Amino acid sequence: MIHGRVQGVWYRGWAVATACELGLAGWVRNRLDGSVEAVVEGEANTIDRFVSLAQNGPPAASVARIDIQDMAIEGFSTFAQRATA
Repeated sequence: MIHGRVQGVWYRGWAVATACELGLAGWVRNRLDGSVEAVVEGEANTIDRFVSLAQNGPPAASVARIDIQDMAIEGFSTFAQRATA
């Protein structure tokens, strides 16, 4: 979960482009509470790189914090943007 000014600043599009560039799979979506939720699968060091980059995100974003939770692997093959939940 990414918190801060992360909606209306192209954060989801940035996340898709960045994850694809890094070879990661999963998805990203806006949440009704104003946060952005992402599920990311790949090599641990590559996920760490994504999280490090996500601390800044796109230029207009202002990330306050990122909450990380380990989850079971679902086996995604691409990284996609999903509808708001």
